[in-house]
Amino acid sequence: MKDYIFTSESVTLGHPDKICDFIADSILDEALTQDKYSKMAVEVTIKNEIVFIYGEASTRAQIDYENIARQCLRKIGYKEDYHIILKISEQSREIHEAVSKDHEVCAGDQGIMFGYACNETEAYMPAPIYYAHRLAFALSQAQKKHAFLGPDGKTQVSVEYKDGKVARIDTIVVSTQHKAFATQDQIKEVVMQEVIRPTIPDDLLDQETKYFINPSGSFVVGGSFGDSGTTARKIICDTYGGMGRVGGGCLSSKDPSKVDRTGAYYARYVAKNIVAHGLADRCEIQVSYAIGQAQPISLLIDTFGTGHVSDQKIKEIVETNFDFRVQNMIDELDLYQPIYHLTSCYGHFGKDMLTWERIKKLKVQTDFQHHQQQDTQYEHAH
Repeated sequence: MKDYIFTSESVTLGHPDKICDFIADSILDEALTQDKYSKMAVEVTIKNEIVFIYGEASTRAQIDYENIARQCLRKIGYKEDYHIILKISEQSREIHEAVSKDHEVCAGDQGIMFGYACNETEAYMPAPIYYAHRLAFALSQAQKKHAFLGPDGKTQVSVEYKDGKVARIDTIVVSTQHKAFATQDQIKEVVMQEVIRPTIPDDLLDQETKYFINPSGSFVVGGSFGDSGTTARKIICDTYGGMGRVGGGCLSSKDPSKVDRTGAYYARYVAKNIVAHGLADRCEIQVSYAIGQAQPISLLIDTFGTGHVSDQKIKEIVETNFDFRVQNMIDELDLYQPIYHLTSCYGHFGKDMLTWERIKKLKVQTDFQHHQQQDTQYEHAH
């Protein structure tokens, strides 16, 4: 199907699931700051004023879990008095021995990971999730600016494709928490003028574009008092908005030895470089691992028929320029750094400051790139 509408959603940092991701990744960052070899899988669940922090942590770091959680909640905008419960133990010795084997970092579990990229946007992300995230971020800024808005919120963007290309935006949905005294007219004015208009390109909007701003009406009760939250329940928001496939495990809360996270980042890195170098318009990478093994057990590259060179040539380029061994992925992307709080909202991909979003110089020149260079030289000469 070449003519269709595809929809993706995003949420703000005040959403209960994202509260949990933010706390979990802030805990991970604190552990890595003190001990970069920390093995962490500490998750969070929140409901009303109860915050439950639980999981495994093998680290030399001295972590004040309660203080980190309270700081995160205050940064988001929640000032309630929360009761924090801890249940944390060390990583299983069997898993520890499987990960650190023969002085090499190996996969901490079996699993499948996907990476995806396309040339629909400047970030090489699918347009629906790209614009949904941008709207969610703009909404969070408006929420901080206007006292009558609260920190919880959601966005949704439906993009119409014609002949497989982005044609227009069909529908935009924005819901924001607000104070009881706020009027719907106030809310709609702020959302339209400070969230939607500055964020969405004019050429994607037309008279037929539909807008739903707080379509349920009142949204006074939000955050953990409106719904429970748990780490890693927003993996579609975290990745490609449903346009690209997702693996079997979540991303947030996990240290770099966990291939669910590191493998997904590296797969995105490879897919983005394939598209950014003009080798294909779309690319999806699947990689899989077995626990205790340093090398992947399978690697699949799919360009969905959009390749400008053969799939075999792309495979050769990937094998020459990229190394999916666990330790190399960590080293090449500098994943021991405490940067994971930056991923906890508005997606793990498409952000220039993250190392897996870099475009590297490839060692192999393809015939396609050679012809591109010749064309450029010809244009400059004439």
